[in-house]
Amino acid sequence: MNQHSLFKNRTSVLATMHQKERVIAPIVEQKLGIKVLVPPDFNTDVFGTFTRVVKRRGTQIEAARFKAEKAMAITGETLAFASEGSFGPHPLMPYVPVNREIVIFLDKVNNIEIVGQELSTETNYSHQLVHSVEEAYSFAQRVGFPEHGLVIIVGDAAIVQGEVIKGITTKEQLFDAVKFCLNKSSTGQVHIETDMRAMYNPTRMKNIEKATLNLSEKITQVCPECSWPGFDVVESQKGLPCAFCHLPTQLIRSVIYRCKKCAFSREELFPHGQETADPSKCQYCNP
Repeated sequence: MNQHSLFKNRTSVLATMHQKERVIAPIVEQKLGIKVLVPPDFNTDVFGTFTRVVKRRGTQIEAARFKAEKAMAITGETLAFASEGSFGPHPLMPYVPVNREIVIFLDKVNNIEIVGQELSTETNYSHQLVHSVEEAYSFAQRVGFPEHGLVIIVGDAAIVQGEVIKGITTKEQLFDAVKFCLNKSSTGQVHIETDMRAMYNPTRMKNIEKATLNLSEKITQVCPECSWPGFDVVESQKGLPCAFCHLPTQLIRSVIYRCKKCAFSREELFPHGQETADPSKCQYCNP
């Protein structure tokens, strides 16, 4: 059995309202042989919005799972894909913004769940308080406008109870929105931010594409024992030896793959192609 025999001649539903099929569908159809259907009028905003008007349901993976399950319930299909993005400080470099995209695959018939991921510093995620059209346009030029859309918010941007104008993609729209919202503002300032919805953010769309490629690779990685898809890394082992003193370092020496169906596991040594660590990374040689 290979992974394609499980999915051959089946149709999947893609839970999106933001045109993610532009990058997800071609990969799924070409690499996995699965047809993709986008349900009409499917509202993913009920699971959370980037403007914070609707709080995200659960974790990033849980929100994607909710969307996929809802899409299957509505359409009656038994395969589903959904994605969810998040933005924030890099875990190792707090002043650098990072975009984490996940794409989830669910097979209701075979009880399969596989998640692809892309963690990227390639993002225009940004926001600012502005007092004038000129300040707003200066911000827009820094974040890739008009190819990347913008959002204007009146009031506290953290709780978003005031006016919100999304999908701004022309200079005229931007000027009109800023003037309108400044007139509504009691503080003489408005909040401007990048529109992070996929169809208004080509940089984010590219990261969704990369996450989908990662997912397709995981689906096609089959267990050597039972040929079940999704044979993936579940654990990393530190201890890569220093090239000078040969003592273990904090760098990864091996990874453990495990099958979700039969629990077969396999260790792979030196997953990054390095058998020793640079002495500068050694806590003994370079304390």
